[in-house]
Amino acid sequence: MADSGSAPPAALLLDIDGTLISTGGASDRAWRRAFLELHGVDVNVPEYTGKGVPDPEVGLECFRGAIGRDPEGDEMAKLIMLRQRYLVAEVETSPGYRVMPGVEALLRRLTGEGRLVGLITGNTEPAAHIKLARADLNRYFAFGGYGSDADERVDVCRKALDRAARAAGGRLDRDGSIAVGDTPLDVEAGHGAAVKVLGVATGEYSVEQLRDAGADWAVATLEADNLPF
Repeated sequence: MADSGSAPPAALLLDIDGTLISTGGASDRAWRRAFLELHGVDVNVPEYTGKGVPDPEVGLECFRGAIGRDPEGDEMAKLIMLRQRYLVAEVETSPGYRVMPGVEALLRRLTGEGRLVGLITGNTEPAAHIKLARADLNRYFAFGGYGSDADERVDVCRKALDRAARAAGGRLDRDGSIAVGDTPLDVEAGHGAAVKVLGVATGEYSVEQLRDAGADWAVATLEADNLPF
């Protein structure tokens, strides 16, 4: 029988794009195909939004920027659903898809130790699992916070922590929980949700930039031997 007096578990929340994997631009290509089919415009996503922004906000900002108005009626619903359909094919055929260094070994270790491991991502929940499926990484995660949960990244982090607590039977060491991400937005969101943040420089930001953004720890890759977990 488990010791009812044992300490509650801490959650480890991992970002997807730039942290666990890179899809090699599959997401942007899927948005581009959806905009072209539905509205006849060729959209370059990075012109309108940055890294770490929740998917619905990405679609909205691209819509406003490329079409010049707010969406009406069911326009956004149609756009995000078509993008999701195209995302499957784009991820599966992307020549640039890769798993970041150290990720698979780390996830095997953490789950083998019975650690409470979840996702924190700007992707909608279906898009997150589409991206992870190619590398068979979905099996390592029992919960998460997603871009379909909230407009702001900090609220996505809070949702992930709430789900972590439910997954742990209502007992969670929030003070000991850690979010892992590759952008300053990830750092800001984790701190806004009152957890520490490990920055990993496998995306577009260096170790120094992540430290400057306030990360509690920063490493070049998740192969590092000085991870805080």
